[in-house]
Amino acid sequence: MRLNTSEVAPEAYQAVMGLEKYVRANVEPTVLELVKLRASMLNGCAFCVDMHSTEALHGGESTRRLFAVAAWREAPFFTQRERAALALTDAVTRLGEHGVPDEVWNAAAAVWSEKELADLLMAIATINVWNRLVVTTQKQPPTEA
Repeated sequence: MRLNTSEVAPEAYQAVMGLEKYVRANVEPTVLELVKLRASMLNGCAFCVDMHSTEALHGGESTRRLFAVAAWREAPFFTQRERAALALTDAVTRLGEHGVPDEVWNAAAAVWSEKELADLLMAIATINVWNRLVVTTQKQPPTEA
């Protein structure tokens, strides 16, 4: 690992942990793990893919659904709310020149309340912060499960 941010910049690390605690308390656990897993896949964060798939399994998620997160658009295993959350995760994580498309935002807004949508957006932003920190510092998943 290149750098341990929790040791070198503990106040900044705790600020991100504050976001993490908030989203854990305010986003449905199943949706939260799907969002974390999907963003981590898109960002190529092996540490976070390992952690969030493991946490989801411990939370009762099926391996079938977890594997399908990689191809969620084609998989029939997700609810309308989960699909909207995954689409928003894709759009926010891959944020391009034109931002989040209206059709993605509108689909999410159709199935999530404003407060739920705000919390979901915070969850997506938070996992993207973690992914960027972990990928940049090259933190590796444990080799033993």
